[in-house]
Amino acid sequence: MNIKNILKIVAIIGALTQCAWAGTSPAGKVEANRVAEVALVSTKNHSNPFMEVELDAVVTRPDGTQVRVPGFWNGGNDWRIRYSSDQIGWHTWRTECSDAGDSCLHGAIGSIEVVPSTSDNPLFRHGPPRVAGDQRHFEHADGTPFFWLGDTWWKCLCKRMTWEGFQILTADRKAKGFSVVQIVCGPYPDEGFLEPSLENEGGLPYESVKFDKINPKYFDYADRRLKHLADAGIAPAIVGAWGRGDCNSMQAIGAAGLKRHWRYLVARYGAYPVFWILAGEIPEETKWGQGPWSEVAKYLRSIDPYHRLLTCHTGSGRRGAKGDTNLIDYDMVGGNHDQQVAVADKTLAIVATAYAKDPPMPVLVGETCYEGHMQQGFGDVQRRIFWGNMLSGAAGHTYGAAGIWHASVEGNPGCASSAFGGSKVYDWTTWNEGMNYPGSTQLGIGKKLLEKYPWSRFEPHPEWAPGCIAAGIPGEVRFIYLPRRNIYNWAGPEIKNLEPNVNWHVYYFDPATGRKFDQGILKAQVKSGDNLAKSVDFKKDVPSPQDWVMIFERMK
Repeated sequence: MNIKNILKIVAIIGALTQCAWAGTSPAGKVEANRVAEVALVSTKNHSNPFMEVELDAVVTRPDGTQVRVPGFWNGGNDWRIRYSSDQIGWHTWRTECSDAGDSCLHGAIGSIEVVPSTSDNPLFRHGPPRVAGDQRHFEHADGTPFFWLGDTWWKCLCKRMTWEGFQILTADRKAKGFSVVQIVCGPYPDEGFLEPSLENEGGLPYESVKFDKINPKYFDYADRRLKHLADAGIAPAIVGAWGRGDCNSMQAIGAAGLKRHWRYLVARYGAYPVFWILAGEIPEETKWGQGPWSEVAKYLRSIDPYHRLLTCHTGSGRRGAKGDTNLIDYDMVGGNHDQQVAVADKTLAIVATAYAKDPPMPVLVGETCYEGHMQQGFGDVQRRIFWGNMLSGAAGHTYGAAGIWHASVEGNPGCASSAFGGSKVYDWTTWNEGMNYPGSTQLGIGKKLLEKYPWSRFEPHPEWAPGCIAAGIPGEVRFIYLPRRNIYNWAGPEIKNLEPNVNWHVYYFDPATGRKFDQGILKAQVKSGDNLAKSVDFKKDVPSPQDWVMIFERMK
């Protein structure tokens, strides 16, 4: 090779280093499942880079497979690529830009070394959530069960919820055992598009209702909050838009604008351990590939290199008809904001019906009676909804509290619904007040109890206890939930068809406090293997008139 060619190669390498890395090391190192960020500086000025330029990085992983990772414009001439992986080793990347004449965005190269995780954060140590092998539950990437206990923070990216407040609320939910936060990064429910109430510290996310002029500063501040959740071990479930009649994003923004929005969300947040919720309150037909929202869902699936789990927020589950194309990975269904309807058999049947559909899929309630919403739905209602769903086959449950979902502060409730002309306020409860409602603690207590058992193997067994809700593993463990009834009623549930060759330890569990009331040992009536023996029934009064969980655990 002659000296002229050598000098040319040196010049190209120098230019790539200067363009692509803007002063950072050309070989990054990051722990497994953590986010590596590549900064690139464009050589061209565009009047609207968000609309005029698309940037991808083609990443070759250690096993030889390739993924295409979307990049995003971060303001000025600043472009970023975020990447994460659980594959240990060197990951090389090369950029492809729709403007091939931009020498610093097109054809830039680099590498990232992924090293083993040293974190005690389950999202990083065990990997992001995925659908488990039984198709009924979630698990981490390494197979560790993932229990979805979600909280509803729809509007908590706005500046009413200060950064300090966001950290306080995160710490509270982490301490109580929450593992997911549902949060809107886009237009809010109950509001007009791009109203000032949507602003965070960086302003509004877009300058046009058609989502054709973005404000990256908004997303800089959203970054800080979403990253904080992940760093706390809480997976953000990011909602891209809303679709109800009074806040119909499809009608106002259009499919093209929603696709641009979702490309940007995938580029900025897909490398984090997130769930995707396409939009809130959209037609159920989206789930099986029909209607205008399905076009956006298909696009989202096509550009997400990480295949983060996707659903949409609707009232009921999949249709389950032969030949349906399921665009979702988990089936999110609704309850009811009225406490009397929320605990009714017909509402619980929504979960049971969705659970019975084929092919199997994780099912959970994503929105139901918020605690304290219009001063109803407090602790015992929240417990009944949680235990009813969890023992009917749900893969998890999402709670919500008045004050929190709308980021309410004193004097500004943030929930004057445009559905009622923008003048009717749901709740004046502040987020600080809602944070301390008892239901959030009690659902955390329930999750902690279930995690002591192989809860991900539980199946519904309503025949075990008429009038109650029951699930478990035959011959191994039974959970029976007895809802609260009238006062002065100490009658315990009648448990049917206990296996006669098992020694059972029985106790009542107070779902409000976590107290245990031991009921002793129910000894086996016959020897193991005797198939002619009759099953055993059991009945014992409850410790006091309230709701109870009765647990039967096989003695070892």
